[in-house]
Amino acid sequence: MKMQVVLWFFLVVLLDSEAAPAEDEITFLPGLQKQPSFRQFSGYLNVADGKHLHYWFVESQNKPASDPVVLWLNGGPGCSSLDGLLTEHGPFLVQEDGVTLQYNPYSWNKIANMLYLESPAGVGFSYSADKNYKTNDTEVSMNNYLALKEFFRMFSEFSKNELFLTGESYGGIYIPTLAERVMEDASLNLQGVAVGNGMSSYELNDNALVFFAYYHGLLGTQLWTQLQTFCCRDTKCNFYNNQDQNCSETLYEVQDIVYNSGLNMYNLYASCPGGVPHRFSLEHGQLVIRDLGNTFTKHQWTQQWNQKLQSLASLYQSVRLDPPCTNSTSTVLYLNNPYVKKALHISPDALDWVICSSEVNLNYGRIYLDVSKQYLKLLSALKYRVLIYNGDVDMACNFMGDEWFVESLNQQVEVQRRPWIYDDDDGQQVGGFVKEFDNLAFVTVKGSGHMVPSDKPVAALAMFSRFIRKQPY
Repeated sequence: MKMQVVLWFFLVVLLDSEAAPAEDEITFLPGLQKQPSFRQFSGYLNVADGKHLHYWFVESQNKPASDPVVLWLNGGPGCSSLDGLLTEHGPFLVQEDGVTLQYNPYSWNKIANMLYLESPAGVGFSYSADKNYKTNDTEVSMNNYLALKEFFRMFSEFSKNELFLTGESYGGIYIPTLAERVMEDASLNLQGVAVGNGMSSYELNDNALVFFAYYHGLLGTQLWTQLQTFCCRDTKCNFYNNQDQNCSETLYEVQDIVYNSGLNMYNLYASCPGGVPHRFSLEHGQLVIRDLGNTFTKHQWTQQWNQKLQSLASLYQSVRLDPPCTNSTSTVLYLNNPYVKKALHISPDALDWVICSSEVNLNYGRIYLDVSKQYLKLLSALKYRVLIYNGDVDMACNFMGDEWFVESLNQQVEVQRRPWIYDDDDGQQVGGFVKEFDNLAFVTVKGSGHMVPSDKPVAALAMFSRFIRKQPY
């Protein structure tokens, strides 16, 4: 009887160890001096209509069998989550030579199993059999949900682990719309969502950005006075969709300073790699085409230009673009290395890797301009932990707009706004500020831009750890 039990135990262990798809396991990753002790996998999750979404899954360096599974999505729409892996919080960071990788001491897989998904199809190494990359928020949320289901079918040993959905930038739309689907599926052990520098409300983001620019010394007294005169009534300002012609013209000046003067829109206090943006750039999810110093579109202030832009930009669909003040050369070189592509099991049907796809972006249908409904649905369940965090010197999705958004949800305050503290080599440091509500926290990360784990890796890991471990900030 004892022998039968022992044999049964070893059979279960063997079956468990083979649950992950062996053909997707990365057995040798180029660029590392020493291969990792944790397992990692790369391959495709097949979803609806012949779409194949590329994933890269790195198991936890702690206790993979019991640690949470954390999905990560970068934004755009049209930008790759492998940028998050290789430049933000993955276990390895690509070096300037585009060949070597260095281990990241502040990787989020120190404490969690991290799933990086390139979504939607057409982004990074993800592709569609019919090469049709026109999509929208609703279709993307469904395909991301189907990808999660396929992942847990393939990696059934993780199906009971806690699940967290996390993302950045346009992930502010991706994550809550995905969570709305996931929370209805009892087979998925959803515990919470976290969004960094996310687009939560176009209106609040646009309105807050003008205040952010003024209070950070970008606009000057004369321009601010004009904005107050033309765009504000009874102490309420509308910088989002104001029909007053004088207001619109004044906002063009603001736009020109914020986006066209050579400032780094993702980190006001950082330098701009590559200098002043070139004629083509991808700015916060929109292709910007400049001609003789005039900007054809940027953000919701200039919505009336969008149709003109679409027809003009159709001439440039093959253009591959970096976001402004972003140098992705090293990542592009690394991921397009044929030995790396072979190690990652990349399909020959996939395009060459670029950080952001203009084709996906230009053909993307933005349905949700505000995600209050999705957050309120999550919070009303009274069991999901929600974190909205912002680097406080980002201008693409500024902290003030997200703070206003969180306040607009009208949740019960549990802890008033206060500094939060973390430890680094110099001792205890102020990480930023936090305000806690029932199951919801708003956190700022002091001195960080749009990509918090890149700018403040120690603080980011401390914040992430407290989030998934349900500890106070």
